Amino acid sequence: MTNSTLAKRYAKALVQLGSENGLLERFREELTGINGLFTADPGLHAAFANPALTAGQKREIMKALVEKSACSELVGNFLMLLVDKNRTAFLSQIIATYDTLADEEAGVIRPCIRTAFKLDESQVVSIREALEKKSGKKVVPRVIEDSSLIGGVVIQIGDTSYDSSVRTQLKRIQDILQKG
Repeated sequence: MTNSTLAKRYAKALVQLGSENGLLERFREELTGINGLFTADPGLHAAFANPALTAGQKREIMKALVEKSACSELVGNFLMLLVDKNRTAFLSQIIATYDTLADEEAGVIRPCIRTAFKLDESQVVSIREALEKKSGKKVVPRVIEDSSLIGGVVIQIGDTSYDSSVRTQLKRIQDILQKG
């Protein structure tokens, strides 16, 4: 089984559990917190990968992490299952897959909006509303300033890109002039 298939299987089960209990966002927050602990301390990955540690010792480490992050019982049990099945190495991938699947389940898209200049709140709201109308989904935008665009906006939603930047328009004009 490939890593992505494995991550998707575990994440899908957790999304289903979260959806049934109305806890998708709470699970996301708790998983993000646990992932933050693993990111902050690379020794945690090493501990769970260490064959010298017994399953019981690894369970105690995870139990301490669950208590430290104040996870719900459901997420705590899920994390303990990962320890029991020796799947903690895939935790970050499972969490990333969870985020994607939870957004799909909740009808949320998270576009990346790149602009040459800082947008004020009303501009962001206007773009968000237009995207919500076009997609029929709730939009949670992430705005990034990118001075290389010169002007305009580039909106990236998954694999789809809407590019109305001055840089792209100048490139198109250049291509037309070179072709004659």
